[in-house]
Amino acid sequence: MATLDEITARFKEAVGTDSGLGKSLKFDLKGDGFIHIDGGSVTNEDAPADCTVQVSKEDFESLAAGKLDPTMAFMQGKIKIQGDMAIAMKLQGLMGKLS
Repeated sequence: MATLDEITARFKEAVGTDSGLGKSLKFDLKGDGFIHIDGGSVTNEDAPADCTVQVSKEDFESLAAGKLDPTMAFMQGKIKIQGDMAIAMKLQGLMGKLS
């Protein structure tokens, strides 16, 4: 299982100079830390965001590896989304760059 630092580094590589999301996004990894994305900035701050995706680190890694379907995970309650749902919908392209 990847560390928070390894996941953050993969996000920084995937995001590059612009996430393409248009707004800020935060992953709350349920006690395992945070990943905050705003434009081309990727940090581990628990800063306010336009959209917060709450998911366990284990389920996050399954999503990033393409082993867990995002829609099914949402329906099963493995993912909770607060804020602007449209941002979460744009995540698929970014998540595809993580593997």
